[in-house]
Amino acid sequence: MSYLRAVVPRLRRSSNFLPKRNFTVVGSPTLSSYLVQQANKTKNVSRTLHGALHERKQTTFHERSELKYARRLVVKLGSAVITREDEHGLALGRLASIVEQVAEYHVEGRECIMVTSGAVAFGKQKLTQELLMSLSMRETLSPTDHTRQDAGTMVEPRAAAAVGQSGLMSLYDAMFGQYGIKIAQVLVTEPDFYNEETRKNLFSTLSELISLNIVPIINTNDAVVPPMFIVDQELSATGKKRGIRIKDNDSLAALLAAEIHADLLILMSDVDGIYNKPPWEDGARLMHTYNTGDKDLVKFGEKSKVGTGGMNAKVSAAAWALDRGVSVVICNGHQDKAIKNILTGRKVGTFFTESTAEKATPVEQLAENARSGSRILQNLTATERAQAVNTLADLLISRQDKILEANAKDLDEAKKSGLAKPLLSRLSLNASKLQSLAVGLKQIADDSHRNVGRVVKRTKLAEGLELKQVTVPIGVLLVIFESRPDSLPQVAALAMASGNGLLLKGGKEAAHSNRALMELVKESLAATGASNAISLVSTREEISDLLSMDEHIDLIIPRGSSDLVRNIQAQAQHIPVMGHAEGICHVYVDREADLDKALKIIRDSKCDYPAACNAMETLLIHEDLLKDGAFFTDVCNMLKREGVKINSGPKLSQTLTFGPPQAKSLKFEYGALECSIEMVKDLEEAIQHVHTYGSGHTDVIVTENANAAKYFQSNVDSACVFHNASSRFADGFRFGLGAEVGISTARIHARGPVGVEGLLTTKWILSGVDHAASEFTDGTRTWLHQALPTE
Repeated sequence: MSYLRAVVPRLRRSSNFLPKRNFTVVGSPTLSSYLVQQANKTKNVSRTLHGALHERKQTTFHERSELKYARRLVVKLGSAVITREDEHGLALGRLASIVEQVAEYHVEGRECIMVTSGAVAFGKQKLTQELLMSLSMRETLSPTDHTRQDAGTMVEPRAAAAVGQSGLMSLYDAMFGQYGIKIAQVLVTEPDFYNEETRKNLFSTLSELISLNIVPIINTNDAVVPPMFIVDQELSATGKKRGIRIKDNDSLAALLAAEIHADLLILMSDVDGIYNKPPWEDGARLMHTYNTGDKDLVKFGEKSKVGTGGMNAKVSAAAWALDRGVSVVICNGHQDKAIKNILTGRKVGTFFTESTAEKATPVEQLAENARSGSRILQNLTATERAQAVNTLADLLISRQDKILEANAKDLDEAKKSGLAKPLLSRLSLNASKLQSLAVGLKQIADDSHRNVGRVVKRTKLAEGLELKQVTVPIGVLLVIFESRPDSLPQVAALAMASGNGLLLKGGKEAAHSNRALMELVKESLAATGASNAISLVSTREEISDLLSMDEHIDLIIPRGSSDLVRNIQAQAQHIPVMGHAEGICHVYVDREADLDKALKIIRDSKCDYPAACNAMETLLIHEDLLKDGAFFTDVCNMLKREGVKINSGPKLSQTLTFGPPQAKSLKFEYGALECSIEMVKDLEEAIQHVHTYGSGHTDVIVTENANAAKYFQSNVDSACVFHNASSRFADGFRFGLGAEVGISTARIHARGPVGVEGLLTTKWILSGVDHAASEFTDGTRTWLHQALPTE
């Protein structure tokens, strides 16, 4: 209910500024109906705004995830956003994108107000062109006449504003008109805010425009009183300031947002947000959140070359608005879909918040810690890394009660929320699972003695010049997993053994279990001095924010549903992703199969753990085994006893008078007690079916014909191909890897269950005396390229 405390006060305080149109809320159905109910109660209240700010401070959003509930938005566009980088015209594509986003939210039912800069810059460009056109040919060609170069500085700003404002509004009118939206221009000066009569008229106008479903576009009247010429003035007869000095459109936007009780103010500039120092300086760090206590942490640079306000002005305006109950985001208006990303909770720009909660360590800092921690792990001895993994294995048993207590909380909450049974099974931990985990971790520890620093290749290039290729960690891994808390210690142990830094992003349904397990991971690393090498990302960043951290993360490994994996593969454009999107596994029963063995393997492949990615989804049966119908009947009866729903493939369906319904698709991962059965005429057709409908995960042949098995295993292009064994053996622990970070169906780097070997890459180490490449060209030295033993 914390979000209700943040949102409901807005509905109460907005009663004096509500439009006549219907109210729409983006969010959960329960919250939406509640907010609509509250809004309708206040819908007929007068829209006249109070002349002074309320004494009691309004409530702001404390987290980015709450911004989706913002109903009243003020969007300020700086000159650097509106104009092109070369200062020759407006950035039409960028402006059109921003208008499109504002229009979408306006149509959705939110109240949108725009504060725009750019009139002076636009007008200067137009007047400069006019000035140059008026020059004589002699003046144009004169080497001593600098009018051409200095034309821009000769234009009077007030005249430029007058010319530019009309053109700017014509452009806005055309752009919003594409969406059937009307706009209105409102030009203001500072006296309009401290004169009670004009102040009342201004907000009455804004109120009426919004009630008429019109988007107000506001700018300072620079043609009359440019902001840069205004001095500080008291805003009331009592000498008490009721507003902020309007020095630029940032302060104007802040004042408007506070006066109309906006939920969110977005200040769009040409930088990504607030940095602790000018972005071009070494050590500059983007501050994703900012509160009033951070002011001393920021060192400001120069102002924008096209606008009047620098970053100092933006921070001052944002802090002023925040202090009056308006949430603020300063962002880069050049970024694609910035407004939409902000309102969906993405970590865009700098979010100004009053939240007094202790700040979580920024993910970027966690990644940097993982990088430095990886270097510590890499330089440990193999025995020291093995000891850390063994310690974690022992803690899983000795702290069993604490782990299961935390897991019980997750299970209780998951059941109340209606989590699906397969996911509940994955979420559940018990003493047996923890024991198996500990055994697997011990295997990883034993194998870790021959991982990092292993010589793969050794060559004597020339006398005194030796080259070695050795294994090294990949760097920093990001592993995203759903439901299964047992993944955490497995992946952590593999990272320790391979010397990799690790960020873990678990599903919220396993939050209690993951925290308890991460405490054990940190404890096991304490003796190595690399406790920060592995961290649990427990902040509210969207996964999409993590996937954009290509400067910090070297490899992403998703573990979870096919939807999760596909989404990550689609979004991670600059970071390699290792994993599989689907586990469409086949079992092919050959004409020469032992049918008792076949029934046993089919049952285990489908029914042992149907939610696993290595469970059978399609059963292929040689057509000769279907002629008498006995085997098909036995298979169907066995599967039905196990509660499996059966679907038939198109070829099988044509041969049956009655039987299982036809499958909607043979390229489908059920992940439950359901499968398809299809008929094939021979081994070649079985292989072709696997290549057509499979996902390259795991495929099985059941046959007593050794040649047929060999042919199947050679020609099926999957990560795992088995003969007379259940598909459920495709697992890191069962392969003797101790555990796995996932199963990869990719064709580069690692493939199949990925253990420590898959988390290593190599580097080349060359040792010489005083060797120079030119010596091999002039004949002073001679190449040998002699292979040497790696041991």
